[in-house]
Amino acid sequence: MTEPLIYDISSPGRRGVRFPDADVPKAELPKDMLRANLPLPEVAEIDVVRHFTRLSQLNHSIDTGFYPLGSCTMKYNPKINEKTAALPGFLNLHPMQPIDSAQGALMLMYLLQEMLKEIGGFAGVTLQPAAGAHGELTGVLIICAYHGACDDKKRTKILIPDSAHGTNPATSAMSGFKVVEIPSDERGNVDLDALKAECDDTLAGLMLTNPNTLGLFDENVEAVIEMVHEAGGLVYGDGANMNALLGIARPGDLGIDILHYNLHKTFSTPHGGGGPGSGPVGVAEHLVDFLPGPVVDIVDPGYDEEPPLYGFVNPPKSIGRMKAFNGHFGMMVRAFTYILMHGGAGLRKVSEDAVLNANYLMALLKDTYELKYDRTCMHEFVLEGHWADAPDVHALDISKRLMDFGFHPPTNYFPLIVPEALMIEPTETESKDTLDAFVDAMLEIAKEARENPDVLHEAPHTTPFGRLDEVSAARNLVLCCRLPEQD
Repeated sequence: MTEPLIYDISSPGRRGVRFPDADVPKAELPKDMLRANLPLPEVAEIDVVRHFTRLSQLNHSIDTGFYPLGSCTMKYNPKINEKTAALPGFLNLHPMQPIDSAQGALMLMYLLQEMLKEIGGFAGVTLQPAAGAHGELTGVLIICAYHGACDDKKRTKILIPDSAHGTNPATSAMSGFKVVEIPSDERGNVDLDALKAECDDTLAGLMLTNPNTLGLFDENVEAVIEMVHEAGGLVYGDGANMNALLGIARPGDLGIDILHYNLHKTFSTPHGGGGPGSGPVGVAEHLVDFLPGPVVDIVDPGYDEEPPLYGFVNPPKSIGRMKAFNGHFGMMVRAFTYILMHGGAGLRKVSEDAVLNANYLMALLKDTYELKYDRTCMHEFVLEGHWADAPDVHALDISKRLMDFGFHPPTNYFPLIVPEALMIEPTETESKDTLDAFVDAMLEIAKEARENPDVLHEAPHTTPFGRLDEVSAARNLVLCCRLPEQD
């Protein structure tokens, strides 16, 4: 049965909201702010609740099913995170209230900065950036400011490996740098000869995703970093894949100068439509003065039994503010909770289990699906979604068919260096039972691709909507829940 749209059940006089009597003097609104006709539906509260509840049930979510979305770490969000973020002292905090009345929040921010410094091996951290890509922008602006402070104006290019995240070149170009792509070698590492050829006195920096989007830890990472540093450049670490490194390797110890963390990937805060995101940035000692300001610090150590006083300070060479009100505080509370709940040993176990799960899946699938780089992977791996004996089947068909088995599709067609790419990341939060069910589905789909490919071409079959024309949907946007009335 097709559910009626909320406009279809509108009836004059129905009300879903009862406003309280005004407790301030009434005033007329400016006429130029009002529309003569605002055709909103008139429905009861129960109709509104049912409408949005039905819509929510059409969505796939991490709370309802496996979400193997490679490079995005769609891990389970523990409900204790939501409980702590909803504590009245955090939930009802206003960003404009006096500093002395927000000491608990500032202490949490300070401690989270210290935790992220320790986890990544950095000397300073800013919590301001609102997402991973925003953290990238922050990091590249710091690179620009650093070279500017050194009066080194000829450094105009950023190197980007072809296995990096897609936002890296966009961030560099937005910041005014020339982008130069560096190819991968036959094992999925940065090609050292190609890198060496670009390491001259115009080099501003390298944006390195490690583990990269192939799910591989660069075997020559220290040589890569040393080569860039010898040329006078800085190394930016894309920390989106930190879920593979917790407690095992610290990017700062490897020589990385700047790195962003995705709290919504590594530290279990909501991701995607459940955001907002958060992308704190850590930096090495020589870049601390360039961090966006203000950052939280202890402004008075306290005496005797008096607690320390927390406040905001501005680094002396700061690139300036990157986010109003110092970032998404609710995400900080959730990440802080997650880190405290696990502790150091627990965080290492997170990464060990994430890597184990990925290698378990890869081992069971690589004899059926082509694996371009057959190495021990980290937290994710990339298969090819096509076969010579099933030439009309593509990665998109496989992904759409997976939906019939109750699984969200993996990332498709990225990274670009793998044809018909299927990037798969199980995370540490999935059980062996779930992983085995996913493998069974993938093997069944591979069989169907040869014996009955139309089943894949017409998938999905069991979802509320069939295969959508995604290109047309993107080009011809309909941004309301009903089509405009025709003349």
